[in-house]
Amino acid sequence: MLVCMRLERFTERLPFKAPLCPDNLFGHLIATAVPGVEEWRDGVYRRSLRLPFGCGTAALRPLTDHVECTVELSDARDLTTALDLCRFLLDLDVNPVEVDDALSTDPLLAQLVMSAPGRRVPRTVDGAEFAIRAVLGQQVSTKAARTHAARLVARYGTPVGDLRLFPLEFDPAELAMPESRRRTMAALLEALQSGLDLSPRADRGVAREWLATLPGFGPWTVESIAMRALGDPDAFLPTDLGIRLAANALGLPSTPAALVRRSEVWRPWRAYAVQHLWATGDHEVNRIPA
Repeated sequence: MLVCMRLERFTERLPFKAPLCPDNLFGHLIATAVPGVEEWRDGVYRRSLRLPFGCGTAALRPLTDHVECTVELSDARDLTTALDLCRFLLDLDVNPVEVDDALSTDPLLAQLVMSAPGRRVPRTVDGAEFAIRAVLGQQVSTKAARTHAARLVARYGTPVGDLRLFPLEFDPAELAMPESRRRTMAALLEALQSGLDLSPRADRGVAREWLATLPGFGPWTVESIAMRALGDPDAFLPTDLGIRLAANALGLPSTPAALVRRSEVWRPWRAYAVQHLWATGDHEVNRIPA
């Protein structure tokens, strides 16, 4: 059993290529934060980390030309991995100029890109955790999904300082949700234990195929995991209601099949087009709290 005792602190600068639009990047992480695992306090986003040699926490503060990153680790050998996970979480290694230039060739997206250059894709530090949270969030509000997740964390989460690790093993029968979603969760947990790899280094094709075989895993859930956990820059969510409403408002096709055809011109950066389309809505994921 993983036990995280004394933590050693390291502070590093995480540089990135400008521009960087922090609004939906940190806004998404804050709005969907699971109590006990994540928090936003005094301009800093914090969360727990599950690492190869132990565990830890990361505190991330967005600044003008870098992100200030403070990690506290149970084993110093995890420092490089922890910093890499933080960079992946915030999508700091993309070239935003290349993405923005590509999407701006579409006149219907150009104004969105011009008004918020450097949008990134908010990701995750733990693909298995994200997949479990995606199932918890199926057909319920963001608030309800956070409540389900917080209960799991309170019961099964391993303490890491003042935070906890999100549990990857538990009994789905104890979840307060419909039986069909309990079966979905049980199938996911079994797949994860059987070797389903949802890390950034995973084979995306293999992961997508495996996820698609699980009961209750439709295209929206599979593509969300591909975008946030696998880091696929071309993942696309044509069935998402927010995307369809935004597309309709811009004069883009709004039916899924037509939108997929239209999105061909955004390849290989459709995940970033998704962020721009989502940002047209008035939702808390699109802004950093005052």
